[in-house]
Amino acid sequence: MKHWTLINRFVNRFLVATSLLSAPVLLAGPETYDTSKEAPPPPVVQPWCETPAPLELRIGLPGWLAGLSGDTGVKGVVDNVDVSFDQLLRHLTHVPIVLSADIRYQRWEIFGDGQYMEVGASATLPGLLFTNANLHLKSAFAEGFVGYRLINCDKASFSLFAGARYTYMEGDLSIFDNGDARLVILRRLLGIRTKLDFSGSTGWVDPVIGARGKVKLWKAISLYAEGDVGGFDANSDSAFEAHRQGRTIVKTPVDSSDWSYQIQGGLEVQLTRSMWTQLGWRYLKYDYVSGGFTSTTALNGPFVQAGINF
Repeated sequence: MKHWTLINRFVNRFLVATSLLSAPVLLAGPETYDTSKEAPPPPVVQPWCETPAPLELRIGLPGWLAGLSGDTGVKGVVDNVDVSFDQLLRHLTHVPIVLSADIRYQRWEIFGDGQYMEVGASATLPGLLFTNANLHLKSAFAEGFVGYRLINCDKASFSLFAGARYTYMEGDLSIFDNGDARLVILRRLLGIRTKLDFSGSTGWVDPVIGARGKVKLWKAISLYAEGDVGGFDANSDSAFEAHRQGRTIVKTPVDSSDWSYQIQGGLEVQLTRSMWTQLGWRYLKYDYVSGGFTSTTALNGPFVQAGINF
């Protein structure tokens, strides 16, 4: 019996010793373990494309110093206008009216803008009469689009859109009477009874498709760009112009067309959480000839816009 008692004690002490050796080492207390040899947790990687808030509303007041250049005509009398953007303030006869709005819900967008402008300039009538004239041109456009974001991230976005652009043009022409005998013929062709002042107006709607995008460059500064094409000869019809033929003036048919092109881009700065501004350049080209109206003009110049977002 003594031998079995000694063997049992030896086995029990051996088991206790082995359990102590296999237990974790206590460093600072009964519940503190040595974790110096454990691997650190992996760093949290932020995704590149973070989805923005589902709803956003932006309202802006654009300031477009758009010079006007090209051929414009009323009742077939066509003249060339060239007012650069740095001369615009001297030729404006009315304060421009402008507004823009942009609504986004998830990936869908509804946006548009518009402008009304009046410009006055002196004109010449080369090839028609040996005299000058005063031209007062009123032009306006309003455009609205529906777009879908193919890329919808805080750092970058890209959309395709489609919509329409309404354009209005009105021209007032005052011809100086210098005794040219062909003025009588011109009155008869244009339906002018006695005065040498005449005007006309027209408006048309162009279908438009395009794309736009924005990429964040650094913190609150982003690069934006937009371009579209419209018209597709949707409003083209017969057209005419008044030309001098020998010693008389006649109406001659010309090719009719209806196209428009637009491109703009620049920098956008988020000034505060709810205020932003854009600094860039904008170019809008018309190629419209229908009836007795001609507008193959380009609006071209620096673009500044300030607004708020919700």
